[in-house]
Order: sequence, then structure tokens, then C-alpha cells
Amino acid sequence: MSPRTPADRRQTAMALPPLPEADAAAINGFLDAIWAENGLAQPTLDSYRRDLEGLARWRDGRGGGLAGADRGALFDYLAWRTGQGYSPRSNARLLSALRAFFGWRLRRGERDDDPAALLQPPKLPRSLPKALAESQIEALLAAPDIDTPLGLRDRAMLELMYACGLRVSELANLPATAINLRQGVLRVMGKGSKERLVPLGEEAQHWVERYLAQARPQLAGKRALAPLFIGANGEAPSRQQLWQLVKRHAAVAGIDPSRISPHGLRHSFATHLLNHGADLRALQMLLGHSSLSTTQIYTLVAREQLKQLHAKHHPRG
Repeated sequence: MSPRTPADRRQTAMALPPLPEADAAAINGFLDAIWAENGLAQPTLDSYRRDLEGLARWRDGRGGGLAGADRGALFDYLAWRTGQGYSPRSNARLLSALRAFFGWRLRRGERDDDPAALLQPPKLPRSLPKALAESQIEALLAAPDIDTPLGLRDRAMLELMYACGLRVSELANLPATAINLRQGVLRVMGKGSKERLVPLGEEAQHWVERYLAQARPQLAGKRALAPLFIGANGEAPSRQQLWQLVKRHAAVAGIDPSRISPHGLRHSFATHLLNHGADLRALQMLLGHSSLSTTQIYTLVAREQLKQLHAKHHPRG
């Protein structure tokens, strides 16, 4: 069965019975508690709510409640979702919500067992980061019209994203004080407010210097502005604007815009460094990964690219 679309799920949700009051109270109490205890972000809380309400409605239609579900009921629900076309990733997220919910009730003494504890998560397909070829990067970096202030700004931003492996959120929030052109380093505030220093590289430093000398004064006028990169309105580009910017310049460079995102520059940064012999530990520091296992995914990307190169060019490939 093909995966269900968001429209399919909305239509199904509209056809299901309303949420039982007891289950609604249990879900609200759980979400309030984990927000206070763990400070979870709102998108995570929203996904937990959707998953738990989905199980509650499914159980209600079969004469049961959410709070009293046993391991067999949870197994049956996961099997039903699989038959309905829900993806393994979606079911893995559901299992995470169930473990959190029933673990919370167990700690409160409202249950004497955790029915989700022994359920095995579905195997997720390995998805490798998509990196651009070095020739594609060169074309993308050359795409902005550097004869205009905004074009020169875009060139400097793209160069900096690729040279430093920045996340789009890191670039969007970058203050002018974060860059030290004399030392050639960038101070980046990453996930979890973890700070790291990343070398600029000669090309990125050159284009940032040109932007600061020629374009930024025109865009800022007499205003003293904190962001490093600004638009004609004096404000830093949003994450959504950065997505649109990268896709617009990708189209100019002859790259399919649907196959690229700002994060693709970060993936390319990591993959190209490994291809040219970078040490994995050094790459972990440059990317700001807390765990080396997160960085190791790029070794698989580099290996896959080498296999494709061999298959294409070796006479017996």
C-alpha cells in the first residue's frame, strides 16, 4: 500500500469519533508534565499530542481507552497503522510518544507496567545526506550577480555557508561581531547554545570582505545594524528566505532546485573535506556535532560517491 498523504490523514481524522474526555485529560496532563520537566519544544509536544490522540480514538472505536492499553493493544495499533500505509519513520515517532506517555504514568503510580517498553521500533531506511558535486558548488557560488549589493551579499553568504559548513539557522542568526577577518575565523553559536570557531578560508574571507566594504554600507545606510547579512529593509534574511535564495541561484546554475537546500551546502562541505583527506574528529569539531557517530554518516556518503565514480569510469566498473 502506498504511503498516506497529509490530505488522506486529515480526511481520516475528520471521520473518527471525538476524543474521550478521560483520554483528553490524560494527554493534557502528560504534555504539561513533560513540558515542565524536560522543556520540550512545541513541535515535539504537538507531534506527541497527535500520536496519542490517534491511538485514543482508535482504542475508543474498539471499546477501550488510551490509559488502559496493554502491550497487545499497542502491537495491534502499530500493525493497523502499517497496513494503512504509515511509514516506518512515522511509527518510530509514535513509539517514542508511547514510551514517554506510559513511562510517565508508571512513575506516577497510575500503572504497574509499561506496555511500550518491550515493543521494537521499526527498522528505518538509511538516508544519506545529499551532497553536491564540486563542479556544482562552483556553479552555484558563481550564480549571484555581484554587480548589485544584494547579489554581492548572496555570493558572500553562499561562500560562507560552504566554507564553514553552517546550518541555515546559524547563518540567519549570525551577528556582525561573530566574524574576525584579521584572524580569519568565524564564531558560530550552534545547537544547544554550543559555540565553535570555524576557519573562513581565503575565498570566503575575500567575498565577505567585499560585501562588508561595498554592499553592506549601501544596504544599511546610516543605521547601526547587528546582523552580519542584511536585506534592503535592514533585517537579516529569515530561514525561509535563505531557502528561496539558494533555490533561485541553483536554478541559475543549472541545478534542479528541488534537489538542493541550504543544508545541502553543509553536507557538501563535510563530504568534500572527507574526500580530500580530512580527519573525522576534526570534521566533528567543524560541524559542531556532539557525537562522532553523527559525523560518521559522511564517510558513507564519500564511499558511495567513490563507488559511483569507479562504476562510471573503470573499464570493468
